[in-house]
Amino acid sequence: MVESVRRIANVTDIPVFADADTGYGNAVNVHYTVKEYIRAGAAGLHIEDQESPKKSGTLAGRRLISREEAIGKYKAAVAAKKELDPDFVICARCDSIGSEGGNFEDAIQRSIAYVKEAGVDAIWVNTLTKREEIEEACRRIPAPVIAPYYGPRPSPTFEEFQKLGAAAVLYPSLTTANGLQATWEVLHEFKERGPVVLEEWNKKAQSSKWGMVPRTQDPILPAEKIRKLEDEFIPKELQRDYNKTFGHNRH
Repeated sequence: MVESVRRIANVTDIPVFADADTGYGNAVNVHYTVKEYIRAGAAGLHIEDQESPKKSGTLAGRRLISREEAIGKYKAAVAAKKELDPDFVICARCDSIGSEGGNFEDAIQRSIAYVKEAGVDAIWVNTLTKREEIEEACRRIPAPVIAPYYGPRPSPTFEEFQKLGAAAVLYPSLTTANGLQATWEVLHEFKERGPVVLEEWNKKAQSSKWGMVPRTQDPILPAEKIRKLEDEFIPKELQRDYNKTFGHNRH
């Protein structure tokens, strides 16, 4: 996970808010986890109060550690960030709603304790299913609240979330789920109809109002930057021939 953070932070200039699961152990592990995420370039992370090994935050079987143990882990996280980067954001994710023996009120009480006793910077209240719960959580918890919605559709709009008091909203697997669906479809179509499918998908991408994915530009492959570095630092007689080799007119 730390290496994934490092790779992402290395190719973007926006703050990276990273998933740290349960902190990968007890309070001691959490302390070192936070330091490693900071060194990797993250701007913040969230750690949940589940038992380890954890379960998906949206599937059945979640079970929490005690409130006292969770508070200790979050205290360790806050202490670690104060040593290396006081601006680093520690977010406590409370998974009480929908877990074994958990409920909305327990989530609120835990969240308040995580802020007041452990000193975390923000709270993520997981699996909220009602707009009224979002509003109440944001009103009662004395810190910025991340409030994803898992209730009946339609989901609140961005404007609704703001009115309800949410500081931020997360959409888990937003890119991976939809990107995987596109991959699933193109592979099945390719198997059925062959290379013509690739031509169709390329035309679809070219006609998109956002254009094609810039695969030869920052941050994926900074081709122009590489050319400039070659021009500046490699002798002319050793530079590559970009004008007569295959691919010179492909972008």
